[in-house]
Amino acid sequence: MKYKPTLRQLFYLVAVAEHQNFSRAAEACFVTQSTLSAGIMELERLLGAPLIERTKRMVRFTALGLDVVHRAEDILARTDDLVDLVKSAGEPLSGEIRLGAIPTIGPYVLPRLLKALRKNYPTLKVYLREGQTEETLGLLSRGFLDVGLLAFPYPSRGLEVDILGSDEFALLCPAGHPLASRRQIAASSLEKENLLLMEEGHCLRDHALSVCKFHHLSSREEFRATSLETLVLMVEEGLGLTLVPMLAINAGLLKGKRVKTVPLTGTVTGRQIGLAWRSSSARFEEFRLLGSLIGKVMQPG
Repeated sequence: MKYKPTLRQLFYLVAVAEHQNFSRAAEACFVTQSTLSAGIMELERLLGAPLIERTKRMVRFTALGLDVVHRAEDILARTDDLVDLVKSAGEPLSGEIRLGAIPTIGPYVLPRLLKALRKNYPTLKVYLREGQTEETLGLLSRGFLDVGLLAFPYPSRGLEVDILGSDEFALLCPAGHPLASRRQIAASSLEKENLLLMEEGHCLRDHALSVCKFHHLSSREEFRATSLETLVLMVEEGLGLTLVPMLAINAGLLKGKRVKTVPLTGTVTGRQIGLAWRSSSARFEEFRLLGSLIGKVMQPG
C-alpha cells in the first residue's frame, strides 16, 4: 500500500510557510512545536525530498518545498469547499463564513450587515478580517477566507465576482475653498489641484487616479494617508483636496467636519463594490444571497 500525505501534514506545512517560524506555526495549529516538526519530517520522508532548510535563525523553503506549499494550499482550500458542499445542503447562510473586507469598505458596510445577519440568519457566525486588496485576494485564493468584499475593477485572478453596485466619488474641499461652491466638477480637471490620496497598496488610490485620468500626481503630493478618516482631517485643515466614496459619506464619515463635497462628472466617476469567492466553492448560492443582503445595506438611509 502506498502511503500518502495527510491533510494534517499539509496543514502544518502551510502554517510554517505563512508564519515563517516553527513556534508560531505550532501555536496557530494548536499543537506543540515537536508535534508540528515531526509531522513535517514525516511528510518529507513520504515525499522523499527535503522541503525546508532548517537553520537556527530562519526558515527557508526549497524550490520544491515552495511548489508543494502552493499545491497544499489548493488541496486544503478544495477540502474546505468539499465540507462546505455538505453544509450548504442544509439551511442557507448558517454555520461559519470567513469574510475579508478592505478598509475603505468594511467600516461603512459591515456594522449594518452584521445587524441584518443577526436578524435574518441568527445561526450564521461571521469571522471578519480587514486588509488591503492584495492581502485579501491572497488569503481568499489560499483558502484562509471564504469570501471577500472588494472594490473593482481589479484583477480577480480567476475568482468568481458578484458586482453588488456602484459607489460614486465626490470631491472633498475645505469649507472655504474656491471649488466648494461649484455644483459639479469634471474629474479630469483636477490635475493641477493638490490632490491627497491613500498610500500605495490601497486600491482606492488607483481608482481615484483612474477616475481623474491621471497616470501620476505632481511632486506637490506630500501626504499619503492610511485611512479615509485621515484624508478627511487633512482636507479639513486645508492641506489639499481628495476624492471620497459616497458609501463612506452616507455612513457618516463627514459628520461634524468643516468640509464640502462637490459631485464629479466624467465617463467614470466611481468604483464598483463586489463580492469575490473561489470558483471551486460549493457555497456560491449562499454567497450570492449574502451579496444581495450587502447590496441592500449599501443603500443610503
